[in-house]
Amino acid sequence: MRIRRLAAEERLTTSFPLQAYAFETSPMGASRTEEFRAYLPYNAGNRTLVVEEGGVTTAAVSAVPMRQNLRGAVLPMAGVAGVATHPLARRRGHVRTLLHRLLDEMRDEGHPLTALYPFRASFYERFGYVGLPRRRTAVFAPADLAPLLRADLPGEVVWERVGAGYDRWRAYTERCLRERHGFAVFPDFRAVGLRDRDDRWLLTAVRDGETVGAVTYRIDDHGGALIADDLLAGDPYARASLLQFFARHVDQVERISVELPADELPELWLTDLAVHVEARVSRPGSPAPMARLLSLDALADQPVGTGRVVVELVGDRWLGGTHLLDGATGTLEVLPGDAAAAGTVPTARLTAAGLSALAYGVLDPAEVAVRGLGEVPVDAAAELRRIFPRELPYLFADF
Repeated sequence: MRIRRLAAEERLTTSFPLQAYAFETSPMGASRTEEFRAYLPYNAGNRTLVVEEGGVTTAAVSAVPMRQNLRGAVLPMAGVAGVATHPLARRRGHVRTLLHRLLDEMRDEGHPLTALYPFRASFYERFGYVGLPRRRTAVFAPADLAPLLRADLPGEVVWERVGAGYDRWRAYTERCLRERHGFAVFPDFRAVGLRDRDDRWLLTAVRDGETVGAVTYRIDDHGGALIADDLLAGDPYARASLLQFFARHVDQVERISVELPADELPELWLTDLAVHVEARVSRPGSPAPMARLLSLDALADQPVGTGRVVVELVGDRWLGGTHLLDGATGTLEVLPGDAAAAGTVPTARLTAAGLSALAYGVLDPAEVAVRGLGEVPVDAAAELRRIFPRELPYLFADF
């Protein structure tokens, strides 16, 4: 067995067929190979590692070099994707071996964060990943948006093909990256696929010359559905402007579906809006994302609450040792554990998943203990709540 990094063009005959078998209709049709060929440029900067046995590729994993917002700091993030194993080579530890190598390399190259969509969440929890909220899908009838047609809203909306408006779309997602916790975006080589496919309409809300909201969408058929991707809105006016445009489709489509972050509440948008909101998580097929810290550098100099706690990190390949997390000045310092006077600072014992859950804001310290992701005494929990208040992340990128 050997592990090897692939050149881009090698993916056509190695990692892509494995991924197709794992995640698509199978057997793969001949035309799919040509589709893979067209997709190669959008994988150009990925790092793909494979296991080979006797000249046969038996497992593959890739990392997409992305960026993610962690509590206001935009940091390099490794988006793990394309994890697949030959059916005759499964349950032999190949994925574990590849993930160790891949994350070692991405961490060494300066990626302190990593995220993925798991085939099984419990498998990746053992690698220190913790679950993030899954986006919601809201479905409603365009007729229920009628009250918005009477609303006098500031600004205007711009409607165009996404190929024509791509630069506007990309710039707005970069703004969301700077402003929204958990938000992640693709590198340029991957993101331009949306422009090149040009299979969506782009609607943007513009106010005083500035984009304040955006959504891409398609219509499946007359009398069918308007299917919107993630609805991004900087404020209620921007959201209302986008929905007001959708209301004009009342005689064209029967229903509208939009993707929303977990903290959006469409049932409160309008009176008498009949809406079905769903976040479906299933195995296999519809996973919630997961993420983790690969380096404590991700926490240094973060604006935090004024807590002070010692954390002992255990059971992980990348995070370990005893550290003082000091937010006394409002900016987090990560110091050696012996910087705290013995016995004067509360101490928590955390796994990598436990610390990641706190940093991403998805679990309370008590929940970390309940889930078996650490040992958190009451005094340490109080300090950790001050340093890492609950905050729902919104990953956005789907990979």
